[in-house]
Parts: sequence; C-alpha cells; structure tokens
Amino acid sequence: MPATRDGKMWRSQFYYKDWQGVSHKKNKRGFRTKAEAEQWERDFLQQQQRNLDINFENFVQIYYEDMEHRLRENTMRTKKFIIDLKIIPYFKNKKMNEIKASDVRAWQNALMKKGYSQTYLKTVNNQLSAIFNYAVKYYDLRDNPCRKAGSIGKSQAGERQFWTKQEFKQFLVTVEDK
Repeated sequence: MPATRDGKMWRSQFYYKDWQGVSHKKNKRGFRTKAEAEQWERDFLQQQQRNLDINFENFVQIYYEDMEHRLRENTMRTKKFIIDLKIIPYFKNKKMNEIKASDVRAWQNALMKKGYSQTYLKTVNNQLSAIFNYAVKYYDLRDNPCRKAGSIGKSQAGERQFWTKQEFKQFLVTVEDK
C-alpha cells in the first residue's frame, strides 16, 4: 500500500510475508513526509528478505538484532559504536553482495591515513570481518571480502617503557647540567 496522509503526518501501512511465509500487516505512523514513509517501508521490506541484495546499513541492523541477544550489553555498545562511526559511513548504500575485496582495501587505506593506532585498526577491521562472517554463515554469502583483502593493524601493542624514579632523577640531573 502507498503511504497515506494521517492529519498533518504520514503513515506507512502494508502487508508482508515473514520468513515462515505467514502474512502480516505492518503499520507505522508519524512521518513528516510521504518520502520518509515510503523509505521506511522499503527499508523494512528489504530487511525481511533473506538474500543479500540488501544495503549494508540495513544488513547491519539485522546483525545488531541477532547479536543483541548473544553478547553482553557493554560488548554490544562497543561494537555498535565502532560500526556506526567507522564502517557504516563508508559502506552505507552498497549492496552486501556487491562489496568486493578492493572496496575493503580502499576502506582500510582510508582508515590507515587517519593515523589510528595499530591495535585500533585491527579492532575496527575485525568488526567488519565479523559482519561478513555472519553473512557467510547465516545468509550464504559466498566468501568474506575481508579475508581476501587481508588484515590491518596489530593484535598486541608494543610494550611501553617507563622510567623508574631513579632513572628519572638521573635524567633531571643530566638535563640541569646542560
């Protein structure tokens, strides 16, 4: 059904079939424009599909819904922060089945230019890889483009060196002499 006017606001009302083939009626109100209501309907229907001809951003919402029940709250919050800030802006409108290793490499290069630490780069890259692993395992994506693109960053940071109180005093004496 098309979007309809509901007083000053717009509403989206339509029928769809869920993953079990059962028909449902979906109704959502409160959109400011007809375009917003129609966009919400398109996004919702796209998320109901079980194929990967879906925008990356919509697939991430499916991923979040599934992972929220399997991860602790703080882990999920960290995951969402990294994905929303570093990954979605780059792959937002690309279809899941159209993202190639070359796209991942370009994204990795853009991240490395920003000067993040090696451990942070590894963490962000792992989040993207986790999304694609999920798609491979549960949605029959042929392969994970992150694997082909290779990894970035390091899993462990170099050991930090600290001065002892004695070493610091010796340093001060040396600096004061000059």
